[in-house]
Amino acid sequence: MNNTILGKTGLKISKVGFGAWGISGRDWGATDDKDSKAALHRAMDLGVTFVDTADNYGWGHSEKLIAEVLKERSDRENIVIATKAGNNFYPFMNENHKLSPVNWDFSKKHIIFAVEKSLARLGVEQIDILQLHSPTLDMIKNEGAFEALEILKSQGKIKHAGWSITSFKETEQTEMVEKYHELIDVLQIRYNLFERQAEEILFPVAQKYNIGVIVRIPLLFGFLTGKFNKDSQFGTDDHRSMNLSAEKLETYVNRLNDYDGFFKQNSQYSKAQLSLNFCVSHPAAHVVIPGCKTIKQVEDNVLAGSIESIKYEDYPKL
Repeated sequence: MNNTILGKTGLKISKVGFGAWGISGRDWGATDDKDSKAALHRAMDLGVTFVDTADNYGWGHSEKLIAEVLKERSDRENIVIATKAGNNFYPFMNENHKLSPVNWDFSKKHIIFAVEKSLARLGVEQIDILQLHSPTLDMIKNEGAFEALEILKSQGKIKHAGWSITSFKETEQTEMVEKYHELIDVLQIRYNLFERQAEEILFPVAQKYNIGVIVRIPLLFGFLTGKFNKDSQFGTDDHRSMNLSAEKLETYVNRLNDYDGFFKQNSQYSKAQLSLNFCVSHPAAHVVIPGCKTIKQVEDNVLAGSIESIKYEDYPKL
C-alpha cells in the first residue's frame, strides 16, 4: 500500500481508505457485524490507515463498529478516522424506516451537539477530521456551521475541519471553499471515471491551498466493479434502487463499454482496481474511500493502492 500526506493536515495516510457507510446496517441492504468488523480488521492489516464514516451511517452504528475494532488493535495511533455531521437523524431513531430519512441541520448548535455524540460513540477525546456532510449553499448561508468548526477546533474536540462537497455542485461551492480555505483542511469530493466535474475548478483550488482531497463514490455505487448490468435490481432497503435505477444502469452500461479496450489492455488489474487508481492518480487527490462489506472486497480494493505503472494521463477521456 502506498501512502500519502493529506494536504496541509500533515497526516500520513494510505492512498486507499475504507468507506464505512456500507457496514452501517442501513441503506445498503443486509449486513453482518461480524463480517463488517472482519473486513475492517483485514483492511488495516493490509495497510489501510484511513477510515471514513458519518454520524448518520446506521444512525451511529458505523461509528460504534469502528470503535470496537480499534479497541482490538495495537496500532490504533496509526489509524485516521474522518466522520461527518449535518443530518439530524435523532428524531427518527425509534421509527422504522427502510431507508434513512434526511433531516439536514447545519446550525452551530446541532454541529456541536453531533460532535459530542460522535466522540462518545467513537470512544475518543478528539476526532481526527470532522466534515460538514454535503450541505447546499442555502443550508450554510448563515455560516453557523463554520463557526461551529472554529469552536470545535479551538476546544480540541476536532483536529481538522472538512467539507464534503455536495454532489454535482463542485463549481457552485468553490467560492465558499475559497472564503474558508484557512479553516477547511480537507474536502471530500464525488469523483470517478464517469464523473469528472471536480477537475474543472475545485481540484485547482484545493491544490492552490494545499487542501486534502478525499474521493468518494469512486466505484459509482459499485457499478464500476463491472458486477452489475442493465437488469440488476436492488432491494427497497438499498439506496442503489434509486441511485442505480434501470434507466441509469442502461446509460452506465453503454458508457462502460467504451472503456473495454482500456480494461483489456490492463487486464492484470480488475475494473475496480483500475477505477480506484484513476481517482488517486489525479495530482489533486490524496485518498479514495471505496465502500467495503467483506474481506474479499477489501483485498481486491487495496491492491489499487500499489499501482504505479498506470498514470492519470493513461486513462481515456470518454
